[in-house]
Amino acid sequence: MATLAIDRDFLLDFAKLEQSVQARVSEVFEKFDSATHTGLHLEKIKNARNPQFRSIRITQFWRGIVLAPKSGDTFTLLKVLPHDDAYTWAERRDVSVNQITGSIEVRDDAAFDEQLAQLDHQSSNATGSYLFEHIKDSELVRLGLDEKAIRFARLLTEDSQLDAAQPYFPTIQWQALYGLAAGMTPDEVWADLGAAILDGPVDTDDLDAAIKRSSERVLLVDGPAEMMAVFANPFALWRIYLHPAQRSVVDATYRGPARVTGGPGTGKTVVALHRARRLAERGEGQVLVTTFTSTLAESLDDGIQMLTDDSDIASRIIVQHVDRLAHRVFRDVHGSPRMIGSADEKKLWRSIIDELGIDFSEAFLGEEWRQVVLAQRVGSATAYLAAKRTGRGRRLGATQKAQVWQAVWEFEEALKTRALHTHETVRREATKILEQRVDKPYRHIVVDEAQDLSPDQWRLLRAAVPDAPDDLFLAGDTHQRIYNNHVSLRELGINVTGRSNRLSINYRTTAEILRWSLGLMHGSRIDDMNDRFDSIAGCRSEIHGDFPVVEGFSTRDAEFAFIAQKVQEWLDNGIAPSEIGIAVRSKKLGETVAEILGKHGIPTSDLSDTRSSTESVSIGTMHRMKGLEFRCLAVGAVTSRQLPAPYAVTAASEDEHTHERDLQRERSLLFVACTRAREQLLVTWHGEPSPFLTPLL
Repeated sequence: MATLAIDRDFLLDFAKLEQSVQARVSEVFEKFDSATHTGLHLEKIKNARNPQFRSIRITQFWRGIVLAPKSGDTFTLLKVLPHDDAYTWAERRDVSVNQITGSIEVRDDAAFDEQLAQLDHQSSNATGSYLFEHIKDSELVRLGLDEKAIRFARLLTEDSQLDAAQPYFPTIQWQALYGLAAGMTPDEVWADLGAAILDGPVDTDDLDAAIKRSSERVLLVDGPAEMMAVFANPFALWRIYLHPAQRSVVDATYRGPARVTGGPGTGKTVVALHRARRLAERGEGQVLVTTFTSTLAESLDDGIQMLTDDSDIASRIIVQHVDRLAHRVFRDVHGSPRMIGSADEKKLWRSIIDELGIDFSEAFLGEEWRQVVLAQRVGSATAYLAAKRTGRGRRLGATQKAQVWQAVWEFEEALKTRALHTHETVRREATKILEQRVDKPYRHIVVDEAQDLSPDQWRLLRAAVPDAPDDLFLAGDTHQRIYNNHVSLRELGINVTGRSNRLSINYRTTAEILRWSLGLMHGSRIDDMNDRFDSIAGCRSEIHGDFPVVEGFSTRDAEFAFIAQKVQEWLDNGIAPSEIGIAVRSKKLGETVAEILGKHGIPTSDLSDTRSSTESVSIGTMHRMKGLEFRCLAVGAVTSRQLPAPYAVTAASEDEHTHERDLQRERSLLFVACTRAREQLLVTWHGEPSPFLTPLL
């Protein structure tokens, strides 16, 4: 019986095909087994670079390119293109087996040969040094480079030549050269390749065996029903692929808490989902998958459902955002808490300030309570006097500290007297309850978007799982921190030293969008939650596409009209409405954009509305964009009045350190929004652009 394998990159291609072509592809390959068995439809391709390439007729105009086995029964669908383009593709490309990973590599061999000839010609006139002259051939062979790639590497004199080669260079081989060019040693590059390296010798002539072990690139389909499910959700399935550099992190056994970090789109969430499934497969107890908002929790739950088809394993995984966990634990003991809203909380602080006659703002006291008192479990005036206030910026003398503590004490007493709670006090009580329990509710906890959790949320999670191997697994990127939470994991009893892994390859965003977005963060010093500074240097994408469109306008009406025009252009080009997003700084701006798009007949929905339609363009605040992705994204109203938002930034005169942190958080918010785009990014403003954009204009 013939087995169909589908190249991962074709899932992206399939999603972009016209619906009539998609339907015909599905119909042809649904009958693929019987057609192959009778020898029908598959035809040899004259002048194909690889003799195992075959063509299959989709329509009179469209052809599929299939890699046929020399022996065995696994056929791999590589491309579906218009007739002439399909045959040209087969004439220019080849498929080979990497000598250290054992996986297949699809390469544009014709472009490779053309560039090699050009470099060879240029080298005859070269006067400077070569890029890899300090690296031995034996090291390049050890890192998976074949003879032609080594010859190519020996002719390179500039980094830009290597960057230009990425679209047609075999992926693993290009990654090895990229690491060496970035200053890594051969041993460091070897370690960076990690789980991609295969134990034992590789038969580079056995394409059939390579296909079967190329799970990071090829999806084996078990029958027509599974194939139809793949074609029904191509983007969704592509998102949950586990790539070689991620597999070792998922499969590892750690002696304690562990984490994975990396820039946007590097697959941290994919790793977290697979890690949860792997832990559940061990059958040691319940696995909690959690994050900081309900929206993200719903997205994680969707991923778990897509990834886990075994009901027994699925039943061991609970997806729940951290505050819901806190409220559930609290409610089981005390019943439902009466919550105080943010406006009433501010009024309470104001009344205390007026009563005590002290010179502090409501915002300052609220943050001092959260970032110092609650974060460090300060329970007395003496403890507060001795508490570390790192990051708070504004210095306080002994008299001022006494005043602050008095205000905090009055605030907490008022809450007790009125039987009111904030989310923080609910978490504090839930943590106490869990710490007293010998039987913890979970055996493993997996945390996504870890950088946005507060100290008391971490303390709650630490109390919800026993101190044991593989207890906590964290995924996050501090460059994407969009809330005012700065923690030291070590001080919270979560030590990940020696158990931290970094991902560097972006699987979502094009290289052009990623490079532009990284420019927003240039020069930023970001802590890594482990008492050091973090870096996203080396974060790269293998996908190429259009450069971001960045444009300013004289008025808001002109800007939003242009956004509507661009969205209509995307729709006209076959992009589904659900694959288009618009991000703005405030909900009010989102409502204005929705109104203008409505006048153009474009349906929209608000991301904050759980009932929003899947057949409409999604509009949301930059905070709501967290954890989402869109094929096409517009980031609007990036003006000096909106980013940084005045209400979100502490005045420098009040607290200079907090002022700088607030600015960094606003910069990160824009960075997060822009990196939600997969293929096309539009960034616009009216009037004066945001100072975050100025260096890139």
